[in-house]
Amino acid sequence: MTLKLGPIPDRSPVKLSLALAPETHDALSDYAALYAQTYGKEAALPELAALMIEQFLDGDRKFKRARKALRTPPAKEESAASR
Repeated sequence: MTLKLGPIPDRSPVKLSLALAPETHDALSDYAALYAQTYGKEAALPELAALMIEQFLDGDRKFKRARKALRTPPAKEESAASR
């Protein structure tokens, strides 16, 4: 049987450690404070950073095109001998 919804991909998060410049950390902390002030709910810095990275990558059209090309296997060329 074929269902419209295919197999569910692995959606478990991948943990990544990174170092931020002090100024970037300060800006992210300020963003978190403004987020809490705006929405009345605190968000952890790693959670905010992950969402920011996702939005950045989703919004970069040139990256999306280049990534698609990167993941598309090159067309196989027929060898000159078989022509």
